[in-house]
Amino acid sequence: MLWQPSLPERYLQATEDELCVAIAGRRRELGSKLLVLGHHYQQDDVIRHADLVGDSLKLSQMAAIEAPKRGAKHIMFCGVHFMAETADILTDDDVGVILPDLSAGCSMADMASYEDTVDAWESIHAAIRAANTNQRVVPLTYVNSTAAIKAFVGQHGGACCTSSNAARVFEWALAGGDSPKTRGEEIKILFLPDQHLGRNTAKTHDFVTEVDAAARGGIAETALWNPKLDHGGLAHDRIVDAKVLLWAGHCSVHKLFRPEHVADARAAGRTVLVHPECAQEVVDLADLAGSTEFIIDTIDRAAPGSQWSVGTEIHLVNRIARRAVERSVDVRILSDCQCLCTTMYRIDQAHMAWCLDQLAAGKVVNRISVHPEAKRLARLALERMLRLTPTRYGALSSAD
Repeated sequence: MLWQPSLPERYLQATEDELCVAIAGRRRELGSKLLVLGHHYQQDDVIRHADLVGDSLKLSQMAAIEAPKRGAKHIMFCGVHFMAETADILTDDDVGVILPDLSAGCSMADMASYEDTVDAWESIHAAIRAANTNQRVVPLTYVNSTAAIKAFVGQHGGACCTSSNAARVFEWALAGGDSPKTRGEEIKILFLPDQHLGRNTAKTHDFVTEVDAAARGGIAETALWNPKLDHGGLAHDRIVDAKVLLWAGHCSVHKLFRPEHVADARAAGRTVLVHPECAQEVVDLADLAGSTEFIIDTIDRAAPGSQWSVGTEIHLVNRIARRAVERSVDVRILSDCQCLCTTMYRIDQAHMAWCLDQLAAGKVVNRISVHPEAKRLARLALERMLRLTPTRYGALSSAD
């Protein structure tokens, strides 16, 4: 996590209404030079200033298209650090990405460091060589990862994935990725940094046909790689036998949802909808599981009178619940505990106002810049994913 200097007292003492007015004034002054992105998990006081709202990758893709259209030279990303990095990777070099509070990191992304990943890669391949097997490792990373991890994956022939396209990216990897699987070759996946998305994808999707007939019914052979332990805490034969090696990372928000929360909701006659970053035992018990966009779309299509318990971040749940009640759809969060993304919560109007005042004075603060070589390699991992699952925001920049 980066260090964020304390704000001057005038920002800390200002009321929310005063900050709102100040931000609006600076936005008018900066005009089309500024594009503000707001992640779904943000608090409403921040979201009201956003030009575009979405999940992390969608926002970066939209920014890559919208920034040159609008002539924007500055992007304020109201999210967390890895999201700002992704925006910097996908936008043109003349566009600067600003993170209002540098301490807004992501605990999941921070659970997979570059050094630990290099050590794991070497240990896994040492086990493969010792066993004298014809195995190849294809690394995959959830987009909720640092630019360094995306770059490592891109350098080693792997790809990024999102919670909505993880199954398709798994299929691609098991088929050999960009280098098709050869006769007699075994493919192994190293999945970073979220063990739960990796485990849920491996278990609930059927990777069969030409990929691997043994995977019928889901990939049973998974093993958890703990970077804090020698050899990931695994014996060499376990490393070799595993089809998917799952990094011991998790989302601090989604781990708060437990099987008993699902049981209570189901007993009350409510439909349970959760994010696949939740633990497998929660996803298995839920009625539906899917990405943030899937959750939003499902509630938007829900029948009047239906009752839902949703397992994801509280600000998003509250926002979709307010919209749903207008259609007589009852939406509540799955757990009564404070399921809040605390690092996202560090982005607030005070930090936004401070950054915009500095920008209006000609000074860019809190710019997030990815090293050019890391950017090139990380972009490879993102491009491979987007080739597999193109979207209306699939263009990576105005130059592509």
